[in-house]
Amino acid sequence: MTGEGRNPALLFRVRTRLCALPIAHILETMRPLPVERVATAPDFVLGVALIRGVATPVVDAGALIGASEPADFKRFVTLKSGESGVALAVEEVLGVRDLPPASLRKLPPLRRDASTEILSELGSLDAELLTMLKLARTLTDRVAAGLVEQAA
Repeated sequence: MTGEGRNPALLFRVRTRLCALPIAHILETMRPLPVERVATAPDFVLGVALIRGVATPVVDAGALIGASEPADFKRFVTLKSGESGVALAVEEVLGVRDLPPASLRKLPPLRRDASTEILSELGSLDAELLTMLKLARTLTDRVAAGLVEQAA
């Protein structure tokens, strides 16, 4: 239920962080598929998965943001990026919620903890994905609690 002044966003968990990305950039979510490692890929790229018949890079969302907790991927979130897209490996997808634009502007960006080296490497591989990640936000406990109430 979207209305004027609202922004539908996909909520997902990256390690222990609750995150949101505008729904306009999401293609789909799915259970993880087999991933083939690519020897020359940066550390944050897990490899390539065959998604809907297209070889798609799979990125560890936690590694992108500098998370130190161990990974426990349960979902892929595929994003519109370039011709084939990209899949973010995340721990959990919680659903779609409307986020007030004001709260989105106040929330810290998802990539704030990413190292400049990772951001530079990502920018050279996929500038569109880097731009999209600027829109992703880490949700504060207060905002997350409000979204849980909204869903109930």
